[in-house]
Amino acid sequence: MRTARHGEIEIAYETFGAAGDPALILLHGLGSSMLVWPEEMCAGFVDRGFCVLRMDHRDSGLSTVLADGARYTLDDMAGDVMAVLDAAGCDRAVVCGYSLGGMVAQVAAAAFAGRVAGLVSISSHTGEPGVGDPSPEAWQALTTPPAASVSAQIESDLAGYRIWSNPEWRNEQAEREYLERSYRRAWHPGASERQFQAAARSGNRAELLRSLDVPTLVIHGSLDTLIAPDGGRRTAELVPGAEYLEIEGMGHELPPQAWARIITAITTLSARIRW
Repeated sequence: MRTARHGEIEIAYETFGAAGDPALILLHGLGSSMLVWPEEMCAGFVDRGFCVLRMDHRDSGLSTVLADGARYTLDDMAGDVMAVLDAAGCDRAVVCGYSLGGMVAQVAAAAFAGRVAGLVSISSHTGEPGVGDPSPEAWQALTTPPAASVSAQIESDLAGYRIWSNPEWRNEQAEREYLERSYRRAWHPGASERQFQAAARSGNRAELLRSLDVPTLVIHGSLDTLIAPDGGRRTAELVPGAEYLEIEGMGHELPPQAWARIITAITTLSARIRW
């Protein structure tokens, strides 16, 4: 495990592949960690010629956990991404974010245009009111207060997965093992609320997205009930020249059934970039 420093914040990250290959940095969603991007999926990107970085956002995993009441924005989190690229010796990278990570990636593409060679926004939205809204059941699960123990938190997370994942694609035993591994590594009850507020504080990104001049790929699942597919469609509509890929059968998840399509689409995007 390596660390990068952004002011007083330390960001944990890992790398896969050869340092000289085109860089792809993977950003995870709300309340999770870099383990959302499994090593097997990272290896799939390496096989396509990428040097892969995955990182823990602030208030996640092994990165700095802030005090209750700490305030920050998506811009601060985008700065964390650049700190990781600096530490890893990467001048430019394809910045790929899932869910909350997609929001951070969008902001990074605007704030650090010279360093974001390509943007990939997966299962995310634009911050506009009424765009990508969750179903009532998904919203209730998302806003459930933190549990009092790891075992109770795992059950709460699994209940959420049952709402926003494709039941035909789920493997609950694998999900349970992933959650147990994640929470053995780090458990920060309440930290995700600060991340949630960072996204809310950053507001509507429509004008920011219209201003982008970077090769962009937007991916969304057709069955996503946590961030509805119109969130992805609207993102692709706003970014000039963006490509949109809707994966039939995918919910709010990164399931093995979708890895090949995601890896191929990102590889195709990278081929358009002058590295």
